[in-house]
Amino acid sequence: MADHSTFSERDVCGSYAAIGDSFTEGVGDPGPGGAFVGWADRLAVLLADRLPEPESFRYANLAVRGRLLDQVVAEQIPRARELAPDLVTFCAGGNDIIRPGSDPDDVAERFERAVAALAPVVGTVLVTTGFDTRGVPVLRHLRGKIATYNGHVRAIADRYGCPVLDLWSLRTVQDRRAWDLDRLHLSPEGHTRVALRAGQVLGLPVPADPDQPWPPLPPRRTLEGRRDDINWAREYLVPWIGRRLRGQSSGDHVSAKRPDLLPL
Repeated sequence: MADHSTFSERDVCGSYAAIGDSFTEGVGDPGPGGAFVGWADRLAVLLADRLPEPESFRYANLAVRGRLLDQVVAEQIPRARELAPDLVTFCAGGNDIIRPGSDPDDVAERFERAVAALAPVVGTVLVTTGFDTRGVPVLRHLRGKIATYNGHVRAIADRYGCPVLDLWSLRTVQDRRAWDLDRLHLSPEGHTRVALRAGQVLGLPVPADPDQPWPPLPPRRTLEGRRDDINWAREYLVPWIGRRLRGQSSGDHVSAKRPDLLPL
């Protein structure tokens, strides 16, 4: 089993490239100018703060919403290899897994080939598991497929010495406040907690505990919950299904927000 790399006081990270889909682009965490922030941008700040001169840190975010694994591999892996940063975070395959008839074993084989292409070129490749979807009505039935894929991701990480950002075990993101109104993307607080956990995985000191419990919520009446579910289905679920049936993607005509390694 290979050792998983972390960044200690003596081994800092001077450059970072994030690759993936909407999760890594930061959808659900709006920032100034209409761009999204997200956990990867927040992790970049944690990494930059470790340097004696934070302004020397360089960061690229190549992720684009809606991308399938093969699209990430074709569009983003070559660019990440070209940039050759100290760290790459690689989260992809989730959009493939939720497609009807998809095979998590096949998706994992393609994911491993991408990790094999990255590992010799970049300093560290951090990989991520999928979330536990038991609390997501439209995705609950996919829990077994996601768990199977996660097992493959952990095995791949062992083979290539990759640290693992285990989102399945991050229980605090199972609270509805960790999710955007569409229930498919994280909220700003959800993204923050993922960034904190990623920092922990990389051996960084973090300013807060991602496992800190949420404040209690007032109880909701059953009727309120049903009304929220109906409104959610009308505003988000039906358009999402419609895009899939038409072969459209939320990432059509969207390009990477930070295609080059630039200072923060």
